[in-house]
Formats: sequence, structure tokens, C-alpha cells
Amino acid sequence: MHYRGIFPRDLFSELERLQREFDRSPSIRGAAPGYPAMNVGTTPKSVEVYAFAPGMTPEEFDVQVENGVLTISGERKNIVPPEGATIHIGEHFSGRFRRVVSLPDDIEPNSTTASYRDGVLHVCVARREAAQSRRISVQ
Repeated sequence: MHYRGIFPRDLFSELERLQREFDRSPSIRGAAPGYPAMNVGTTPKSVEVYAFAPGMTPEEFDVQVENGVLTISGERKNIVPPEGATIHIGEHFSGRFRRVVSLPDDIEPNSTTASYRDGVLHVCVARREAAQSRRISVQ
């Protein structure tokens, strides 16, 4: 009975509240955890990265490859509601972001390309020719 003052009445709801608070807190990689959402994959010739960031322009992104690390950063502008409007749910992220992807050792950073279309940033980092597998004919 003397523990009642130490522990909240509903411990699980308190844990859920803490988890929600943690999910909204800034991460080491940027202001918004997981923004923009990304898909990262590889092919025999490249590393393919897709960052989903609708409502931005190509000029708002900064894409860099340095020491085997791909960094995508930028700033998403705030959407200003019409005057007199009341926002009931606000899930649109605005502000600075930064996402970091470690790349394999066999990349060719000078052959990196980036394009932005329909809200998706596509970054293609080529692999070195020597690192690509080749079929050897046996004679």
C-alpha cells in the first residue's frame, strides 16, 4: 500500500505516454524522427535511396556523399493555414531535417546522381566497376 504514491495508478498508460513523447522528441539525425521516410536498396551496379518528401523543391535538398556516408538534409517550409482557420490535427512536419545512410565500401562517390519528382527524391550511388561481379567463361 505504501507504493501507491511512488507508482502511477495505471503504469501501462504512463509507459505509453512516455513512448509517444519519446517518438516526438528530436533524434540525433535531425529534427524529426524518420523524416523523410526512406527506402534504401542495392543492385549489382548501385545503391538506390528513395526519400519521400512531398511539397518540396529540388533546391531545398542538400545531398552529400563523404567518407562512405550519404547525407540528405534540407528544410521543409511550414504550411500557413488561412486566417481564422482552426487546426484540429497537425501532422505536417516542417523545419530542418537530416538523414544519414552508411554506404558500402565499393561505391563510386563521383558517379552519384539525384533527382526529385512527384515528391520523391531518388539518389543513385554507383558501385565501382571493379567491384561488380562478372561471369568468367571457363575454357
